[in-house]
Amino acid sequence: MLSTGALRAHLLAAGLAGPVATSRETSLRSYRLFAARDPRVTLGLVPERSWGERDLLRLMADKCGVSGDPEHRSGPDVIDPDRTLGALDAFAGRLLEAARRGAPVLFGTGHPHRLLGFYAGLADALSAVGCPVLTPAQGRCVDITTRFGLRTYTIDYVRGVALVREPDTEGAGCETGAHSHSPLPVRVALEALADAGGPLPGLVVGDHGWVCGAGQLGIEAIGLADTDDPALFVGEAEGRVSVAVPLDDAVRSAYYGPLTRYVINRACLPQ
Repeated sequence: MLSTGALRAHLLAAGLAGPVATSRETSLRSYRLFAARDPRVTLGLVPERSWGERDLLRLMADKCGVSGDPEHRSGPDVIDPDRTLGALDAFAGRLLEAARRGAPVLFGTGHPHRLLGFYAGLADALSAVGCPVLTPAQGRCVDITTRFGLRTYTIDYVRGVALVREPDTEGAGCETGAHSHSPLPVRVALEALADAGGPLPGLVVGDHGWVCGAGQLGIEAIGLADTDDPALFVGEAEGRVSVAVPLDDAVRSAYYGPLTRYVINRACLPQ
């Protein structure tokens, strides 16, 4: 069992919280783009209220612990580890509720190189207590606009976790995939479930467009988000994302292992 104190120390030592690799400049740029409703950072969320840059900065200071000073414009951004711990506890609480209901769950990540293992461990634990782990639209093509133009990707699943990969990638099922912010894959996955007569997920777990895209459609969603991902925190503030956990989402994949164990223990799920 990993104690709260031990996990807090790990968050700081691994750069998951405290000073993180995401720069202040990158975060502020994301807030500017979100305020302009740029789809690259809204991630499928359609905000109900007008969010200016100052509003977003105040929100992110509250949710993540970044500096609320608009004149602070350079250097590494900072995440308060106690906010991360509190959000992880809430995240575990939603998993516990899903387990009690035996709810179908959909997992998806835009960070397969980093976060696949974290989600896969949770998928295994929920499956072990009878929650169906959904894998809809496997092999389905999705056209996603990227900075390189329109690219076609396919939806694939590794250990119950959805990701997208380029169609000519060798070894479908291997633990490689594309970094993606798009909400289109979750929309395609949900449409496939609806066309097949369900069941729809009672919970979507993931990051980026997987969470915001599902939350925008009224499906309960929880996920992880960095300081340059304001959409998940706006979704949480507006009630369309149940839990957004602030942490650096691009450290070494092994560093998320203790978080998996902590969340599984807090959710009273089998290791």
